[in-house]
Amino acid sequence: MKGLKVVFWVLWRVWFYILMAIPILIMLPFLLVSIASEKGYPYFFKMARIWAKFILFGMGFYYKVEREEKLVRNKSYMIVANHTSMTDIMLMLALVKNPFVFVGKKELSKIPLFGFFYKRTCILVDRSSSKSKNEVFKRAQNRLNQGLSICIFPEGGVPDDESILLDEFKDGAFRLAIEHQIPIVPIVFADNKERFSYTFFSGSPGKMRAKVLPFVSTDGLTADHRKELRDQVRQMIYKDLLKFKNKE
Repeated sequence: MKGLKVVFWVLWRVWFYILMAIPILIMLPFLLVSIASEKGYPYFFKMARIWAKFILFGMGFYYKVEREEKLVRNKSYMIVANHTSMTDIMLMLALVKNPFVFVGKKELSKIPLFGFFYKRTCILVDRSSSKSKNEVFKRAQNRLNQGLSICIFPEGGVPDDESILLDEFKDGAFRLAIEHQIPIVPIVFADNKERFSYTFFSGSPGKMRAKVLPFVSTDGLTADHRKELRDQVRQMIYKDLLKFKNKE
């Protein structure tokens, strides 16, 4: 029985990367045109949402989202969520209609085909380089000035210890939100770790629950409030993660 599970996990994980490639290959000419200039990004974003849903459904995932507040069209936000799985990227794209740009780790740019578009449309960060972090801040400011939103996973990566429910938050997302006086949108992903964690021999098709929490205003806040804001948002996400966990 265990041997069958191992075979399933291997095939299923390989299938994930095949699913990542199929819509990219189908939409390739349109994707290339859309990334030719920054003005084409909203069209690229629409295709990215199709790509994300294709993968989620192809993997046997179905998502259920509860929204306590809805995003307003043509308004910029700072979107943050807990980070436990590569499927966080797909689920975020599926849930949020407002065009946004990911700030993500540069390692993902090494994935064949996906990485080509990832490094040309996302803001990549080398977390070991302070120069890279400063460049990220400048690029994020530029995107916000274009009227887009930014999505950051403020834990700064997926914890190696999967028993950690929610790691500590970095300051970057909150610094940007305060500087641009844009609302923060906290989102909770309840099941992504169980469905498709970074542990290779794990996961299964099934439900992915998500919850969009009340937005947090940054109106009137200054850089001095950064840590207080960070801790407030982290506590909101943490409390709802506990609620989801207690429902299981």
